[in-house]
Amino acid sequence: MAALKTSPLAPPGFPVLPEVAGVRLAAVEANIHYRGRNDVMLAAFDAGTRVAGVLTRSLTASAPVHWCRERLPQGCAGALIVCAGNANAFTGQTGHRHVRETCEAVGAQLGCSPDEVFVASTGVIGDTLPIGRVLDAVPVAAAGLGGNWESAARAIMTTDTFPKGATRTAAIGDTTVRINGFAKGSGMIEPDMATMLAFVFTDAAIPGQVLQDLLVECNQDSFNSITVDSDTSTSDTCLLFASGAAGNAEPVSASDTRLAGFREALEALMQDLAVQVVRDGEGAEKLIEVVVRGAATDAEARVAAKAIANSPLVKTAVAGEDANWGRVVMAVGKSGTRLDQRNLGVSFGGITIASGGGKVEDYDESLVTGHLKGREILIEVELGAGTGTSRVWTCDLTHGYIEINADYRS
Repeated sequence: MAALKTSPLAPPGFPVLPEVAGVRLAAVEANIHYRGRNDVMLAAFDAGTRVAGVLTRSLTASAPVHWCRERLPQGCAGALIVCAGNANAFTGQTGHRHVRETCEAVGAQLGCSPDEVFVASTGVIGDTLPIGRVLDAVPVAAAGLGGNWESAARAIMTTDTFPKGATRTAAIGDTTVRINGFAKGSGMIEPDMATMLAFVFTDAAIPGQVLQDLLVECNQDSFNSITVDSDTSTSDTCLLFASGAAGNAEPVSASDTRLAGFREALEALMQDLAVQVVRDGEGAEKLIEVVVRGAATDAEARVAAKAIANSPLVKTAVAGEDANWGRVVMAVGKSGTRLDQRNLGVSFGGITIASGGGKVEDYDESLVTGHLKGREILIEVELGAGTGTSRVWTCDLTHGYIEINADYRS
């Protein structure tokens, strides 16, 4: 695949991510699929690190996903290894064997149990992982462990045009803790429990079940609230590691009042990463935020919002800067969510176009068109059926999406 032009929605640069005590990183070139770039990322954790995760619900989930799902209940992590360019999905027993061989090699290098090694792969589905190249890369990566977060974020990219990172701080009691994270994703994005790949690291001391409860909660309004093309990956993986190096007093539950600031910071970081994934949607020119209010329930609001965000007709209208609000009405109607058509309303960029079940006759379409010429688009819908709300992010659909995916394996 030819080099991709950086998305026009990309942030100005990769943020400075300070050290997270108890976490060391490395990125190396293994030539799994790509040439001339790093494609294996290794993270090593201090003893006692806790882990939580959310994984794809796809029924054709990859071998790494199955491995992680089986080991998450133990709640302990010694390492993470990620391979880019090959999904190791739909590869049968060979794929599962390659995962075990990889984790055994990492465990031998780092002195931890293979069952404490977590693994993820992303890339082409159905191709056998070149396991020899991966195994050769493990000792090289182990020897180079340090703190280069941007290199780690770049190593897990596939069709991404920029690395995605974020950092936050929070207080747990009297102790300040750090949270860093990076993610990858550009296409095959409508997460169903997680994004394609996202990894979050903190030095906080948090028990495994509490960490899991926090991750599931924060995931709902971050990675599970984005879509690029409505396709859920076989590799969707979001893992959260807590080294405990900060030494704070451990919370007893996710509802512990001492965790309020940490929860807020974690959700903000995950939402930051999730929106960066949408900003890098394949061929994207515009970021679209969809807000649905007045649904019978929050769950129904999400269904309606996803129907709008996934509609090719809505996405192409935004790409063409066409104020065709009728396509939004169509998408809401097909979603099956309860609504009162007499109270249905639609606005673009804060400008009300439809209200009370009909068009606002005197609205200024030039203002709407002006909004659509921008890079960030807001679509709001009122269903008039209750108090349920939802917010999701997507991007427009351009010819660039076709070009990237038609050329994906070459």
